[in-house]
Amino acid sequence: MSILTLRTFGLVLWTGIVLAGCAGSAQRKPDPPPTVPAKPPVKTVPHTPLDKKAAELGETTWSPQWTGIIERAVPPALLSRHVPRDVRHFCPRFYEMSDRDKRAFWAYFFQALAGAEAGLNPGATVRHTEPKMARLEHVPVSRVRTEGLLQLTYDDEHRYGCPFNERADRGLKPGDPARTILQPKNNLVCGVMILKNQLIDQHKPIVTATSYWATLRPGLPGYRNFLRQMTNPPAVCGLHRRPRHGSRSGTEIAP
Repeated sequence: MSILTLRTFGLVLWTGIVLAGCAGSAQRKPDPPPTVPAKPPVKTVPHTPLDKKAAELGETTWSPQWTGIIERAVPPALLSRHVPRDVRHFCPRFYEMSDRDKRAFWAYFFQALAGAEAGLNPGATVRHTEPKMARLEHVPVSRVRTEGLLQLTYDDEHRYGCPFNERADRGLKPGDPARTILQPKNNLVCGVMILKNQLIDQHKPIVTATSYWATLRPGLPGYRNFLRQMTNPPAVCGLHRRPRHGSRSGTEIAP
């Protein structure tokens, strides 16, 4: 065999190897992208009476983003049958509803709570100086300042693991929206954690004299404000309003 023939044979062999490699590369499929856990679907919730009024007056209203924050923050325990039975005062069909509808109910619940506590104002901050308030909150009088949509305190960072940072907020003015306790997401997530502690960990009802929130303590003025906001929960709850005239019928919220 001549040298030219050997060179030609080698070139053909090399070309075949390269083409085979290219074909294999073309047939190799890329690795699939990593799967990202799907976020729970978010449902819109009805407006509380205060939210409707605020919209008419051009004041601060409940944000749909806040609804999503709550619905995603609600833990499975607050969707279970471990939720106290007095939930049926506000949502009679709670135990029969889907998890998605239960999340929507809790979003409405916190909208009503934020209305009763802070008038839906995320920057609301109140300093309490009454000894009675200090005893209820188990903190010194000088430190009882409730803040944000759900009127929480920095002590909740330690008591419930809330996402506040008192040290980082010390250089900011009381009403500065950059403060961690005033940021709606932090405030609402903390509220969900506190409610879960009350209902699931401590096995207490929603309405109790020892609730974290005064607006959930029967007999106090704030409780009536809360009840006024709980009159328009999602229709799937099956709550019937009290008829204006005639006899009472259906399930309703007691004043």
